[in-house]
Amino acid sequence: MKQRKNTKRVPSFRKLLKTSKLKLENKLKNKQFKQQSSAKKHRKEQKQIREALRDAKTRIPVPLEKYKKRQPVEDNDEEMEEEALPLDMLEEDDLELMKEMAQRASFITRVLSSSEPVHARKRKQDSVIEKYEKMPRRLQMEPEREVIHLLPIKDKRGIIPQSMEKPVLPAEENDEEKTDEEEVESEQAAVVYAEDSLPILSTEELLLQRKETLQDRKAHIAALASAILSEPDNSIKKLKELRAMLMEQDSTVAVTVRKLVMVSLMEVFKDITPSYKIRPLSEAEKATKVKKETQKLREFEEGLVSQYKFYLENLEQTVKDWKQMKVKKSEVIPLKAYKGLAEIAVKSLCELQVSLPHFNFHNNIVMMVVPLMNDPSLVISEMCCEAVKKLFEQDKLGLTSLCAVKVISGLVKSRNYNVRPEVLKVLLHLRIKEVEVKKDTEDITAKKKFMTYKEKRKNLSRMQRKWKKAEEKLERELLEAEATESKEKKLKLHTETLNIVFLTYFRILKRAQKSPLLPAVLEGLAKFAHLINIEFFDDLLVVLHSLITSGDLSYRENLHCIQTAFNILSGQGDVLNIDPLKFYTQLYKILFGLHAGATNDDIAIVLECLDLMLLKRRKQVSQQRALAFIKRLSTLALHVLPNSSTGILSTVRSLIQAFPKTDILLDNDCQGSGLYLPELDEPEYCNAQGTALWELHALQRHYHPVVRRFAAHLCAGAPAEGSKALGPELSRRSPVELFEEYSMKGMNFNPPVASSVPRKKVVLLKRDSLLDEDLNKMIQLNLNEAAGSGHLDFAKYLIAVSGMNTDKPVDQTL
Repeated sequence: MKQRKNTKRVPSFRKLLKTSKLKLENKLKNKQFKQQSSAKKHRKEQKQIREALRDAKTRIPVPLEKYKKRQPVEDNDEEMEEEALPLDMLEEDDLELMKEMAQRASFITRVLSSSEPVHARKRKQDSVIEKYEKMPRRLQMEPEREVIHLLPIKDKRGIIPQSMEKPVLPAEENDEEKTDEEEVESEQAAVVYAEDSLPILSTEELLLQRKETLQDRKAHIAALASAILSEPDNSIKKLKELRAMLMEQDSTVAVTVRKLVMVSLMEVFKDITPSYKIRPLSEAEKATKVKKETQKLREFEEGLVSQYKFYLENLEQTVKDWKQMKVKKSEVIPLKAYKGLAEIAVKSLCELQVSLPHFNFHNNIVMMVVPLMNDPSLVISEMCCEAVKKLFEQDKLGLTSLCAVKVISGLVKSRNYNVRPEVLKVLLHLRIKEVEVKKDTEDITAKKKFMTYKEKRKNLSRMQRKWKKAEEKLERELLEAEATESKEKKLKLHTETLNIVFLTYFRILKRAQKSPLLPAVLEGLAKFAHLINIEFFDDLLVVLHSLITSGDLSYRENLHCIQTAFNILSGQGDVLNIDPLKFYTQLYKILFGLHAGATNDDIAIVLECLDLMLLKRRKQVSQQRALAFIKRLSTLALHVLPNSSTGILSTVRSLIQAFPKTDILLDNDCQGSGLYLPELDEPEYCNAQGTALWELHALQRHYHPVVRRFAAHLCAGAPAEGSKALGPELSRRSPVELFEEYSMKGMNFNPPVASSVPRKKVVLLKRDSLLDEDLNKMIQLNLNEAAGSGHLDFAKYLIAVSGMNTDKPVDQTL
């Protein structure tokens, strides 16, 4: 039978390259095993040849089947010893016989080895093994070193892996052959080698090295920032690289570099951020196909929002680390540098809050900044308060203000009203001038308008209705094109904001009347009192009067209470039947408590209160009350600063013009009966009509020119025309404006005060010509006596003086 040919293909060289190391090891083991088995077969064949030669000597034919039988695998020790004998130990006769029977020997060998012919045998995978054997090898005499895997290289053939050996110190070689003592010595030698290998730098060299490193970091930050600003759409990767520098690990420049990166990123985001809020895309929008420009814009917006979010998280974590004062194991920043980093982080948050109120995560920034307004650090607290003030001042719609007011109200309530007064003073910068007022008549008028429009539409023709519909559509489109927020939405936001503010104020008035927050609350009520709902007027006035009469308030707090009460009564409170006489009495009483120094800022509140109490309510003010206030204000103008005197005299001028009968104070003749009682605190019963404004004559000699001009104007009866009339620069300004115009905060007079007029020179005569001859002799005699005795007898001189005063004879010895 023909033997089946081996059709298995030899693997190609490319496949051989792809075989793993484990496969090659397995192939090597199989080859070694086959070589061992072939050697054993060779020994068995040699044994059979020797047996055949012995049989051939004896000429005894041996059947061929005997040689075809398989020998047992396990042989005894004797047979193994015979197999181990070399061929050169055969006898000479046997060797000659083998030469003669060379052909038969080959036949015998072929039959004993296998049943197929010799030339037909094929070894499996000879080519593969030959190629493997021909591959260069190296003796593994050295221990294997650690390998560092590098980035692979890609070419036409595919991906080529790259690696390099990990460098090892000389002291780490041949560790296996060392004893314990040698290992200790080698470790010590390695330490000495490492210390010797590091260069020893001086302090100047270290500073120079730090300066060079810092310059490199600055240049890198500037290059990244300029590249981002030049092409924001294609620079998201650079933005990510710049943000990654917030984790600078070089301990010598880590603090400075992180500060610079924080500020740089803040400025970059302020420049490249769009003027709208970026919303996340829905699944349907992501699935739809769009243009390349649209897809590029979407990728830019998504990357921008992502990097902005990570940046804010880094800033927040910096502030938290400073609050907790915990040093991380992997952190290279020292504990002392946490405060400086936190200040820069808070500054960046404040700038982003003010500059990007429309962008994403603005409410999160507000929630981070507002609690820091009550921080123990004065620098951070002032920084956050200023940021919230700017946010309120530039917010026109009121949406961001509403969010900030909610957070402030929650902060005050959660801290049980133990917060800084500056937290509530920030609310004074809200831009709220009007709120939503609901009236029942609005619905009725709206229904009437709707009915009339409907009735009118019935009478219109078809063409007229068509034109009317087109006009309404055009108006709506014009409103959309203007892109202005509706007034109704604005009023609604302002109303909700003011409700939260008043809720906070009323809670403090009810529960914490003796807290340091009361001045800020009263000041806030004084500003927004005209917007309070009329239902709260009675209760609020009762609370304000009880606070004034308690005596626990300061001068400024009393003024704020009075200002709040009259703000309420000057607006919607006109319809209420309330007598504010007690508030007039309180203001008249505390006028003389006004501070006369440079720290006086309460005069502005006094001027506003006088305008609300006397000028705007002139019909409810009696003449006796007006006379009393004019007299007391004139007295007050004598001992305050020039700007305060100017404001007070301007108020007196307005009162004289509003109450014409008060000009009796400009005459010396007494009008009416009774004596003026300046110490009495009741303006109605102090008999101010029995006095005159003599203070104006003293003020005409004031050192400030504006005060002198006002005093001369009032002495002339406040005329509107003539030489004593005021110019438009003084007559058209309110008292508060004059007070601020001539302020002395810069420690100088406004306008400059002229030097006094020099007096005539008096020619002094000699001393002797001024004295009487007798008096001169007496002085000389007494001086000589004092020089001899060493002291003066003053009793003697007093007796002499008393004798001269009572026309008694004076002792001539004096």
